[in-house]
Amino acid sequence: MEKGRHIPKVSFFDFLKRALEIVKNPLPFHHDNFEEKGDTFQLHLGFGNRILFSRNAAFLQYALQKNQRNYTKSRVQTRDVAKYIGKGLLTSEGEHWKKQRKLIQPAFHKRHLAQLMGIMQETIKQELAVIPEGKKVNVETIFGRLAFQVVAKSLFSGAVDEVAINRLQTIVEASQKMLVRELRQPYLGWWFKASGILDRHLAMVQEARELIRALIVKRKADGERKDDLLDMLLDARYEDGTSMHVEQMIDEIMILFTAGHETTSNALSFTCQLLAKYPKYQERIYRENKQLEGQDLMAGLMSQKITRYVLEESMRLYPPAYFIDRMNHNADEFQNMALKPKTPLLFSVIEIHRHGKYWEDPLEFLPERFEGPPNQHSDHYYPFGGGPRMCIGNNFAMFEMQMVISELIKDLKITPTTKTIEILPLITLRPKNAILEFEKRVPC
Repeated sequence: MEKGRHIPKVSFFDFLKRALEIVKNPLPFHHDNFEEKGDTFQLHLGFGNRILFSRNAAFLQYALQKNQRNYTKSRVQTRDVAKYIGKGLLTSEGEHWKKQRKLIQPAFHKRHLAQLMGIMQETIKQELAVIPEGKKVNVETIFGRLAFQVVAKSLFSGAVDEVAINRLQTIVEASQKMLVRELRQPYLGWWFKASGILDRHLAMVQEARELIRALIVKRKADGERKDDLLDMLLDARYEDGTSMHVEQMIDEIMILFTAGHETTSNALSFTCQLLAKYPKYQERIYRENKQLEGQDLMAGLMSQKITRYVLEESMRLYPPAYFIDRMNHNADEFQNMALKPKTPLLFSVIEIHRHGKYWEDPLEFLPERFEGPPNQHSDHYYPFGGGPRMCIGNNFAMFEMQMVISELIKDLKITPTTKTIEILPLITLRPKNAILEFEKRVPC
């Protein structure tokens, strides 16, 4: 990395001085270094280990799209995350990833998702109906359950009971917390193994896999079509005409549960906090959806503008996937920065999304910035990643969130309980103390 243009360095000593702070929240440390060192710097972690951090949107676009063949996911995802959720689309690379992407992608086409709209809408209405009025509510808990229920019922229709859904959610969330501990405290790896903590979590993962396996086996045995995501996965065929092996299907379903519920829950929580803080957008969403009443559900979702702009702006300020990691196979050069082979790269999506170079008034909540052509911000806006590995469930997630916000605003008004929106950066960017109040909306 030393050849070519000089890449500013952050020493191991600087890292060590703020180690305790970094364990809790590394983002201020990153931001300070970007402001001092520039849009790309290298962090020394001792013993010759270095990570290249960047908030250069062109560099990210280069890694994700223009030269994506040379940039793969790091071992954090292909090894550490895969340990808990298997080798599916999120955690695989190379030919295996290409084969799976080609097989599964049609199931997430808008035409197929239209078949799931009824299931999704019914589940959303049931979950939102329990929101108490006039009381302080932690919306992260509400949306966490809602998003998990939507994924579970979109996958298995009514074939999975509440006990199984709740157990799956408990296991998935516990696995995520354990993964964070492993990544943030690698020096305790020996203790995680010696104490049996790691084995207990892996045993829970196996329990989840067995629950999913039983649902797949039962569906095959019954032969009854539900036209849900499981049927779509069972129908999918590789180029040679074979179907997906059960173990591989379990991997993909584990990933759908993990990636499909937490990021959506986070985005909804942040969006509601922003709507509480800027109530005029609640009224604009309400009026827009009144005008769209009577339309077919999918047509109505496609016609929404304000609701979508609010969600897009929320994910700009608080992107659930707030960093993207990559590693280059071969030596490379970008903007005269020489990269040695297998350089760990960490692109800060949240810094790119808040960078004054790319956005006017970057820290302001301005949904109107998304008016105009759909791709106007595509070179510096990455809520679902980018390039060939863009999140396969992006349409599913957007439709789900649009339905949630529309249904919520139709009946309720959201009121803030604090002036600030706090964050908790873990594997995803999560809200902290997302406490809101809801009151009944008077129809107008």
